[in-house]
Amino acid sequence: MATSWTCDGVRRRDFLKAGVFGGAGLGLSSFLRLAEAGELKGGKATAAIHIHLGGGPSHLDTFDPKPEAPEGIRGEFGTIATAVPGISIGEHLPRLAACADRYTIVRGVSHTLAAHDLGTKYLNTGNRPLPSLVYPGYGSVVSKELAAPPDLPPFVAIPTTPQVAGYLGVEYAPFSTQATPRAGRPFNVRGIALGGGLTVEEIDRRRDLLKSLDQAFAGFESSDLVNGLDAFSQRAYDIISSPRSREAFDISRESSSITSLFGEDPFSQSCLLASRLVEAGVRFVSVSNGGWDTHQDNFNRLKDRNLPQLDAGLSGLFLALEQKGLLDSTLVFVSGEFGRTPKVNQRGGRDHYPRAMFVLLGGGGIAGGRVVGASDETGSGPIDGKGITPDDIAATVYDRLGIDPAKEYHTPTGRPVAIVRNGTPIAEALA
Repeated sequence: MATSWTCDGVRRRDFLKAGVFGGAGLGLSSFLRLAEAGELKGGKATAAIHIHLGGGPSHLDTFDPKPEAPEGIRGEFGTIATAVPGISIGEHLPRLAACADRYTIVRGVSHTLAAHDLGTKYLNTGNRPLPSLVYPGYGSVVSKELAAPPDLPPFVAIPTTPQVAGYLGVEYAPFSTQATPRAGRPFNVRGIALGGGLTVEEIDRRRDLLKSLDQAFAGFESSDLVNGLDAFSQRAYDIISSPRSREAFDISRESSSITSLFGEDPFSQSCLLASRLVEAGVRFVSVSNGGWDTHQDNFNRLKDRNLPQLDAGLSGLFLALEQKGLLDSTLVFVSGEFGRTPKVNQRGGRDHYPRAMFVLLGGGGIAGGRVVGASDETGSGPIDGKGITPDDIAATVYDRLGIDPAKEYHTPTGRPVAIVRNGTPIAEALA
């Protein structure tokens, strides 16, 4: 899966900022040890899957085409009718056209942050970035608000995510797989899969030894880090020793009726894994797919790689969740950090454009087969001049998960902060 540099020299992992908690994500041991030690500072859905299209996908060439616009704006692609009368999307998304009754297209989403880093933070938190505060991503808030099985990570990123725990603290940080699965092969996640001949019985023996050491040194004064080790050990043991945890990540166990819904590319297989994780009890899964920063050769890059993979993976996800009986309880949402310029540049590309973009919402209390909002005739901005904001998207997501977006948390310094500072659920998108 592409994790390429964006045009401004920022790699996806750099969005995550600090050291070991960068784009490589947390290995299980680092995550649990530091989390437990405290060393680092209204709806129908019960789980959510976020598809992050890193780089900023073109709205005009995907879900907000303008076939009547001038040639230099409408681009090289035609449109295709969907399964929903009156709704058309880009011609290179035939599978998504066929299942358009499973999701709502939100058009005319608009903001003013044209830099990758800032736009990514905005779309992954629902809060306009501030230099003085790091907001938690969706997955971290969901991890805090919705209880998950103790033997599964509540927030999984495939392979990484720009979302961070922010002021909530590292215990709500994502567990990153650091790799993407391959079709038909067991997927071994570092820290969960037992490699090198290690068995659960060997872990049991080591755990018993640790208990003996704990008893021997029970009388010594200990630091906060040591005090957290008991809880860390138990949590790590619960995950490592759990057959459910290991099996949840093993896509080779899926039936052919499910695997046949997906392509064999890394993004499609990541979407397959996301459906499996939610089925097992994981509350939030983030799937990152890069390569959408198309300043040049936009049309070849989209039609040869990006769009076929998005079409196969995302359509497969909707259909697999439906076949598993999980679509009504799993919210799926898709976003980049911004749209791209209506005017095609001299290099055959489109540039950054936050004034108009699309977001897809489906499953989990979202109506299917709708278009909400609109951009103008050239895709240059929302038709009403205001549009739908990332804050509104966030408020909608949390509302469908039964989380009050106006609920206040407190930062480590005691500052009260609403989960979403601004934003209103999009009533037209709700089932």
